[in-house]
Amino acid sequence: MSVIRRLAPVLLLAPWPGAGTAAAQAAPTARSLSVPVTYYKLANGLKVVLSQDTTTPTAVVTVYYNIGFRNEPRNRTGFAHLFEHMMFQGSGNLGKMEFIKLVEKSGGLLNGSTRFDFTNYYQVIPSNALETVLWAEADRMRGLDIDSANLKNQQDVVKNEVRVNVLNQPYGGFPWIDLPMRANTNWYNAHNFYGDLEHLDAATLEDVRSFFRTYYAPNNAVLVVTGDFDAAQARGWIEKYFGPLPASPQPPPPDISEPKQTSEKRFTKTDPLAQRPALGIAYHVPDRYTPEWYAFGLINQILGQGRDSRLYDELVRKRGLTGGIGAGINYGLGSQYDYNGPMLWIVSAFHDSSKPADSLIAAFDAAVEPLRTTPVDQATLDRALVKLRSSLYSQVETFGGFGRANLLASFALFDDDPERINRLEAEFARVTPELVMRTAQEYLAPANRTILTVVPGKPADAAAQGATP
Repeated sequence: MSVIRRLAPVLLLAPWPGAGTAAAQAAPTARSLSVPVTYYKLANGLKVVLSQDTTTPTAVVTVYYNIGFRNEPRNRTGFAHLFEHMMFQGSGNLGKMEFIKLVEKSGGLLNGSTRFDFTNYYQVIPSNALETVLWAEADRMRGLDIDSANLKNQQDVVKNEVRVNVLNQPYGGFPWIDLPMRANTNWYNAHNFYGDLEHLDAATLEDVRSFFRTYYAPNNAVLVVTGDFDAAQARGWIEKYFGPLPASPQPPPPDISEPKQTSEKRFTKTDPLAQRPALGIAYHVPDRYTPEWYAFGLINQILGQGRDSRLYDELVRKRGLTGGIGAGINYGLGSQYDYNGPMLWIVSAFHDSSKPADSLIAAFDAAVEPLRTTPVDQATLDRALVKLRSSLYSQVETFGGFGRANLLASFALFDDDPERINRLEAEFARVTPELVMRTAQEYLAPANRTILTVVPGKPADAAAQGATP
């Protein structure tokens, strides 16, 4: 039976019996998410995850490479993103853009993206196109058509994307670039992920070829297939097309650790295109899979998710300081589950000039401070669990099954453990009101946060105000 068919609405509207109690902590059992997972590795090191779901005659193929914004080479900012574009420029048996045409002619959809810790490529296709797409993904993993014309073309495409999406866009880079650059101190966590234009121009043909040989190797990747397929047949195709690809020696991973922040940071950014001020607040979150990390996931639900959240209630409903808030762990670039390293919880809001940023910060503190001084009641924690489970199930179902593939790929790539997807609910259910309070005391402390105010104005205003760009 498929996962999607098991998702009765009651699961998303009410906690399982005894949520938050010792019984629930020991066994959330029958009504928890249960995703079928088959996990193995090829001789060349490629990680493979298969997850069958026969609900519809479609399949998802994803390849995740263990290279992203965070660990791209120094002095080559934006290089991971540049290479994402290069992967569509042709391979040994498919000419420029032919991969895209191949998928679309089969009735499928495809895309790629660059995130903090990976670059991914994915296709949602009719099941009868599965072998063809596996062959095509293996073909471009085997070797790209990397020449000076393709490189120059994609350098221009990416530079134009930076101009359109960041430099010439109101609030460009806010908050998903702006806050990590200010809250973090380690270059790997704090550089301009989209890329400085001069670094993009400086990329050479040999840079690109070396980057491909190093990072686009089977032993630095995971392949996930979900949906309607025959497992034995899929395994045969994967071995046939990916098995012969050679592994490549990997460089030592960079040190992406982030020193503990010990005092509050405040910055102002003047945006000549903005029409209204904006406020961004970022806190460093606990290390992945610690008890505090699970507690912070529920804190995110209590404070920042939905119209029943405390921040919405305080800033929007009670004080009328903004029309809404955005909040999340890995905000703007994924979710709490698909990253590997230091991370921020970010809250953002846009407001009128008549509402000073300090008034929003005061309202923010009024909503946050009770979590740091008083354990939440069990009903509040249970409601947060329901919201979190709803969000998790929604992620699993999204975009024809791609959401499930994304979680499986992330847990396999970073942790060698795609089965983690089926243990998440049980771990969140172990969180107690006391753990929520202790986590809030440590991680929602003012010393652990960075505040960025965006103000409309001319670029010259920034220097006059003593602002940091």
